[in-house]
Amino acid sequence: MEKTGDTSWMSPLNTEPGLLLVDKPAGLTSHDVVRGARARLGEQRVGHTGTLDPFATGLLLLCVGSFTRATEYFHDLAKTYRAAMRLGRETTTDDLTGESVSESGAWRELSVDGVTDAVSAVLGPREQVPSTYSAKRVGGVRAYNAARAGDEVELKPVPIIVHEVVVREVRLPDVAFDVTVSTGTYVRALARDLGRELGCGGHLTSLRRSGIGPFDVADACPAEDLPRREGLSAPSWRPAHIALGWLGRRELTEAEAEEIGHGRTIAAAGEEGVVSLVFDGRLAAIAEVSGEELRPRKVFPA
Repeated sequence: MEKTGDTSWMSPLNTEPGLLLVDKPAGLTSHDVVRGARARLGEQRVGHTGTLDPFATGLLLLCVGSFTRATEYFHDLAKTYRAAMRLGRETTTDDLTGESVSESGAWRELSVDGVTDAVSAVLGPREQVPSTYSAKRVGGVRAYNAARAGDEVELKPVPIIVHEVVVREVRLPDVAFDVTVSTGTYVRALARDLGRELGCGGHLTSLRRSGIGPFDVADACPAEDLPRREGLSAPSWRPAHIALGWLGRRELTEAEAEEIGHGRTIAAAGEEGVVSLVFDGRLAAIAEVSGEELRPRKVFPA
């Protein structure tokens, strides 16, 4: 993540809202981590920017305090995973936690080069039917709740993008790969579809999220060792005014900050799209360019 000349964010901060990078272990739900962070920080306003399955590990981004209002701006960031799949068995959940749907020994007829080519071919835009046991809503009900209740779940294909895929190892029937995908992509559904394309079925056996946009799991704190409010510090803690580094940024004058604080527009100065507005070392607002003006969408009072 590109940093500004302001290095004040590298000191522990006790009151400013911001972003906490957490490394989730297997066995915990994303909400378990949120609940733990609320207890440790003494702050009820904690929310994640994108869930991880309980069996998965890796990077979870937690917005803290009033910064929870900014979660929507994280949704379009690409996500990077280290994954492994096993060919020859398809499951209800498309991963190792589900029950077998079908099994096949046809993987024995596959070559390493053939499997590598098939994985590499998922690169680019495509349509994906989400996993039946997913958080997608069907008639107002989460798909996984409907599936567990025994109801028939029919999910429509959604457009996704596989930005990058690298095969790390093929030791049939196991395949290890790294993949960077657009938001809304289910890596376990990728494993399911790859298994079908190879004619033998397949399911995901491990998943670790290593990155979200400019954020890396190497900077995250372990979920079992969450800091208290007075212990928040870099690199796992990013105060709100530097946590939106991929957006445009505008330093406000005092007069501009006054206008923005009252929800009024200010003149644009060549900015494009969505812009974070900063005043006196804090995030004052998130604004969007509208014609010749910057129109505040989220205002963060001092």
